Parts: sequence; structure tokens; C-alpha cells
Amino acid sequence: MKKGTTLFILLLILMSFGASLYYLYTKNIQSPEIFETENPLFRTIVKSTLATGKITPEEEILIKPNISGLVEEVYVSAGDKIKVGDLIAKIRVIPNVGNLNAAQNQVENAKIVLENQSKIFERQKSLFEKGVISANEFDNFEGNYLQALQSYEAALQNLEIVKTGSTKGMGSAALTLIRSTVSGMVLDVPIKKGNQVIETNNFNEGTTIAAIADVTNMIFEGKVDESEVGKIKEKMPIEITVGALPDLKFDAVLDFIAPKGNLENGAIQFDIRGTLSKLEDSSIRAGLSANASIILAKVDSVLSIKEALVQFDADSLEPFVEVQKEGQEFEKRYIVLGLSDGIYVEIKDGIEQDSKIKVWNRLIERSK
Repeated sequence: MKKGTTLFILLLILMSFGASLYYLYTKNIQSPEIFETENPLFRTIVKSTLATGKITPEEEILIKPNISGLVEEVYVSAGDKIKVGDLIAKIRVIPNVGNLNAAQNQVENAKIVLENQSKIFERQKSLFEKGVISANEFDNFEGNYLQALQSYEAALQNLEIVKTGSTKGMGSAALTLIRSTVSGMVLDVPIKKGNQVIETNNFNEGTTIAAIADVTNMIFEGKVDESEVGKIKEKMPIEITVGALPDLKFDAVLDFIAPKGNLENGAIQFDIRGTLSKLEDSSIRAGLSANASIILAKVDSVLSIKEALVQFDADSLEPFVEVQKEGQEFEKRYIVLGLSDGIYVEIKDGIEQDSKIKVWNRLIERSK
């Protein structure tokens, strides 16, 4: 009995020893860690900050009437290209009762004065022909008559303007015909036939008949966060991308940075404005949302690597990379960094184009 127990214990010890040897053997024959490498490349690195906004015309002209009334005809629509002097709309005047009454009274008063001066003039003319009065006295009476005649004609014209908005002899200056004051594209016609319009004056901006702009001269209007406004300055180049035209990019120049920020959604935002280069066609339209990439710095064709490959010495905090010597052996090399765009960083010194930089991601066997 004792002999069997001893044999069992010895057998158990031998099995445990063998299992330990097998574990150590399999652990030692595992494949060593294998690291990928990457070569530095020459590329253009751009450091920029982003602003959101929209595209608007540099100058948008609002055409307004100088007389109140009803729209009788509209001759243009949004998208039409027009020139200075082209007819936009025609207005039919609805006379104001007070103004009409005043104009009629003015005509009656002028008529009374004219009739009186006409009688005096005829009497003095008869006396002048008989030699009773001198030529100087007759000239004074004739002048008074002519002035009364002119006042009467002016009162009649004013009455006609109050009634119809126009009169004989006004030509292209007729108040009822609304014409363009600039050349460009019609962006909007907010009125329709039959709408009532109000004249523009010192107390009222008036009804807009049409909005016209030169769509070849466009600007970007946007906002930047207070954390970025200190990095930008006027005359910096801008690259504009429009959501509706993803394949196109437009060059612009930063013209304006607001001196005062505004609180929006809990953050301080500063208004900016940039002028786009002269557009050859109207592919970009007013009001489109756009993003502006303001170029802070740019270097062309410089040796660069991914920023993720750069390490920093624990003691000196100097940047370095590990360069492959042979197989999976690597050596530390200190480098001089340049401009970074957040993904790639410029290498000014320390490595060459044919250097193989260690990637800190161990390859995993495909079978696993």
C-alpha cells in the first residue's frame, strides 16, 4: 500500500516537471515582436485654421421706388442679367386724397392769379402802345404776367404727377417706371404684380423692388473663435470650399477682422471677411454656406513624417525617432522638427529620405 502511494507521488512529480518544461519550451519559441517601418516623404505642409460662413456679393444694390402705388408690371425675374437703365417694373399711382386736394387748390389759385395778371397786362399794353407809360413800366407788367403763367403751368404739372406719377417732358425720369441703377444679376424680386409699394424717403426706407449684384465680385463672411483670432491677420491667403460645390476651391484674401467679438452659444466669435478672386462665371451663388481655411503657414516639398512616429526623451524632452539598422534592430536618432499640420511634421535635420522609421504598432499574425 505504501509502495503504491510512493509510486503515484513520483509519477505526479514527473508529470508536473514535464508540463513545466513544455511550457518553457513553447514560450521560448514564440515569434519575436515585429515592427513595421515607414520612409520619410517630401510633401507640402499647410498649417491653417477653419472659419465657417457664407458667400455674399461684395455690393448688393436694393432698387426702391420714389413714389407709392401699385405694381402694374414686373419685367425681370431672379437670375436675369441686366444693365444700367433697363426697365424693372412699372407702378400705377394711387393718389393720396390730401395731396390731390392740395394740388387742385394750387391750380385754382394759380389760375386766379394768371387771369388777374392777364387783364393788367392787356390794359398796360394798350397804354404802352398809346405812349402813356414807358417801356420800363411795361416790362415789369409783362414779367408779372409771364411769372403767373409759369406758376399756372407748374401747378398743372404737379397735379398730373400726383394723379399719375408722371407728366409730359419727364422722359426717362418718369416716376412710374422703375429702372436699374447698376449692371449685374437680379438676385431677388420680392414684389409681384398687384403688390402695393411705398416710396423711399427720410422717414421710410421704402419697398424693395429688386436686389441686384455683380456676381463676379463675391466675398466670404464668416466667424472665428476667440482662441484662433490671435493667430490670423489681414492679407492672409484663404482657401474657400463650398458645400454645394465639393470639387471646387476658391482663392481669397482676408480683408477684415472685427475689433470686437460677440457672444454666441457660450463662446466669443469674431466676424471676418475675405474677398474672392475675380470669378469668370456665376457657378458660385450668393448665400451658399462655405468654409474658409485661413493659411497660417505653408512649406512646399519638405521632408516629413507622421507626427505619431515622433517620440520625446524622458529627461531632455528632445524629439527623436527610432531608425532601423538591420532586421528588427533600431537605433535612436534625435531630430529637428519644423512646421506641423497635426498629422505630418516637417523634419529639418536628423534623418534622410531613405531612413526607415519604426512604427509603434506590432504586427499581428494574420492567422490570429
